[in-house]
Amino acid sequence: MLVDSPPEQRAETAPAPPTRRAIRAFGLLLALAVLVLVALASIAIGAKELSLEQVWHGLFQDTGSYGDVVVDERLSRTALGLLAGAALGLAGAVLQALTRNPLADPGLLGLNAGASAAVVTAITYFGVTSLSGYVWFAFAGAAAVGALVWFLGGSRSATPVRLALAGTAISAALYGYLQAVMITDEAALNKMRFWTVGSLASATGSTILQVLPFIAVGSVLSLVLARPLNAVAMGDDTAKALGADLNRTRALSMLAATVLCGAATAACGPIAFVGLMVPHVVRSFTGPDLRWILPYAAILSPVLLLGADVLGRVVARPSELQVGIVTAIIGGPVFIFLVRRRRTAQL
Repeated sequence: MLVDSPPEQRAETAPAPPTRRAIRAFGLLLALAVLVLVALASIAIGAKELSLEQVWHGLFQDTGSYGDVVVDERLSRTALGLLAGAALGLAGAVLQALTRNPLADPGLLGLNAGASAAVVTAITYFGVTSLSGYVWFAFAGAAAVGALVWFLGGSRSATPVRLALAGTAISAALYGYLQAVMITDEAALNKMRFWTVGSLASATGSTILQVLPFIAVGSVLSLVLARPLNAVAMGDDTAKALGADLNRTRALSMLAATVLCGAATAACGPIAFVGLMVPHVVRSFTGPDLRWILPYAAILSPVLLLGADVLGRVVARPSELQVGIVTAIIGGPVFIFLVRRRRTAQL
């Protein structure tokens, strides 16, 4: 016997009217145009002032001058910001649907903590000093914690509440370990202090090439999961009635979020609030359909990350504020606002 779903759920799963789909598609193109503008600003604007002529030469007529070198560095920084922003936005959207918690982000399941603990371990006990060396430790740490959270959350019988509780408990333990090591080892503290706040400043072509395959695979997997995650977000009973495989969807969603968050955190350090704010804001004008939320999040999250990076370079000239600090300053008030809203507990 078929189970009739409530009217509001039928409305969510029904195809959007043609006019609404056209508006969403136009909005996606507009968001893409904004992303291009912000990316150009990330190349042209920074702590070191460059003329438009120098920027042009750096982009199209490389002569080895000072300006060209700066533009080359900013190109790598911008490319990493695009990749990391998209990864964090997609991971946040997937985790919010998976846990049915609109205030969830990659840190909720301990992925950031796992990457950070792995990096401080690599620096302190294995003598790893280069980004290309500990990027793999960070990714392995995030993956290990993701698997542990999945196991402690019940594996095939995992529920959103169990996953969130397991992630919170593991995060607390790992951050305690992280602080203990950094306090007792001055060398580790000096090497970790910039990575732990999150920064794009150390971006290189090598780093981008190392994380690109993981972010690409995680992004494709997230987009493929949009339809089954729509069902999971409406509750277990409704998802089963719609024919969704809950265990497979949750396992693949955990895998996608771990790969995306692990790669971004490994390259940039733990950057807070991007995976929280953007999917939540996007949901306010796209509705609950992840087939629209995920593409919007993949485009607008880099807008936020690169915009925060440019702001950090400008406000502290001739030095700069790390992007993780800027997103935290912006994200704190936004998070408080979201918590105080009446409907924050509902997707």
